[in-house]
Amino acid sequence: MVRERVRTGPRPGVLGIVSVLLGTGLGEVVAAFLLPSASPFAAVGGALIDIAPSWAKDTAIAWFGTGDKAALLVGIAVVLLAVAFAAGMLERRRPPLGAVAFAALGVVGAVIAVVRSDGALLAAIPALLAGGVAALTVRGLISLSEREEEPERRKFLVWTAVATASGLLALAVSNVARTASQSVETIRSALRLPKPAAAAPQVPQAAELGIPGLAPVVTPNADFYRIDTALIVPQVDPADWSLRVHGMVDREVVLTWDDLLASPLQEADVTLACVSNTVGGDLIGNARWLGLPVRDVLTRAGVHADADMVLSTSIDGFTASTPLEALTDERDSLLAIGMNGEPLPVEHGFPVRLVVPGLYGYVSATKWVTELEVTRFDRATAYWTTRGWSERGPIKLQSRIDVPRGSVDAGEVVIAGMAWQQHVGVDGVEVRVDGGEWQRATLAAAISDDTWVQWHLAWTAESGSHEIECRAIGAAAVTQTDAAAPPAPDGATGWHRITVAVR
Repeated sequence: MVRERVRTGPRPGVLGIVSVLLGTGLGEVVAAFLLPSASPFAAVGGALIDIAPSWAKDTAIAWFGTGDKAALLVGIAVVLLAVAFAAGMLERRRPPLGAVAFAALGVVGAVIAVVRSDGALLAAIPALLAGGVAALTVRGLISLSEREEEPERRKFLVWTAVATASGLLALAVSNVARTASQSVETIRSALRLPKPAAAAPQVPQAAELGIPGLAPVVTPNADFYRIDTALIVPQVDPADWSLRVHGMVDREVVLTWDDLLASPLQEADVTLACVSNTVGGDLIGNARWLGLPVRDVLTRAGVHADADMVLSTSIDGFTASTPLEALTDERDSLLAIGMNGEPLPVEHGFPVRLVVPGLYGYVSATKWVTELEVTRFDRATAYWTTRGWSERGPIKLQSRIDVPRGSVDAGEVVIAGMAWQQHVGVDGVEVRVDGGEWQRATLAAAISDDTWVQWHLAWTAESGSHEIECRAIGAAAVTQTDAAAPPAPDGATGWHRITVAVR
């Protein structure tokens, strides 16, 4: 009688997961010390962001909001674990195909990292290491698992445990190392901003209604929305930062951090909005910015008469195409270094970013900016315009209802919200309940045409379910359209509607 072999210990699919855990952990550790942008996870995630169609980007933001990057990383991890499980099974049944699959993933990750890191060959090392270690580990563990001798079985279990623990430890070390290496935050915290040569007027007391649930007219830095393409926030030491202005100019200009600090800086209150903001959404915020007017820099460079666009570039390769007139007219377009009285937060572009009133961020608000190329729309395209979004992106007239939400008690209720059309301004807001007559709301004092404005209306609420709508009236006597449109390709439109249950 032939006894059937009984294998104990992890199944081959689990061994594949253990192998990729060890390989990825070591790759992340090396990236944390060598080149954070070459993190295998960040490189693959960044590539996915680059190739994602507009609808996928909008869906991710609609589902996860500012947590879209965390969701992407979790998704990558889930897919990687599934691939690892399959590779482990394949290595058992058709060796060495599982190991080859891991090695191939490493090569693909290395190519992606090099391409995304402006050709830095060092960027290939973490992914190659991750793929190579995973390939060798799965080969070794599967081979040990085939042996039935008791000493070999014990060796197999020990090595499996060691690989698992080492992988988890490596991931933890990479996270700690990456955090510890971010000395830029320490530099930022120690900075003291210079006083502006042109200070902004004090925010009018009447600009803030103080209604519970209504967004504050000045958004705290910690609450300011963040939408960008950087999975790993760039860490830029101001001492190493410079801005190059070139292209269709009489002379190339290079600014350093010290040059900026020595320049006459200006304060401006400006509301920024993301083009992905849906009707009634919260991808918008208002802050007091400190910076150098971009028109001063462009004047120094001497812009050619036939130029009509400035292509700004971030240190991570992101680009935005801004109409030249938005950077040279009277609006407060800034190379910003300060936000609400402190240096820019790292995740909001420290040390320098662009702030341009009246345009959606995808064509204007370049963070970690390092380059301005004066050019033409018919000669250059930017990151999102190559993906089907509009070239110019002027902000559309919008309003939203912040309160009430959900359910309220019958009686006197305050309806309140925000309205905006930066660099145009808002003249009024109208509200109606259950399709009735439009009623004029009361506007708070506006800080400027470049910021949003609060509004409110008293409502005597009766029991039942009610639909509330709002629409804004622009400074040019234009009424906000009721035509519903998605964010792509140039911003959402339509009236914000909410349903409220009155008890």
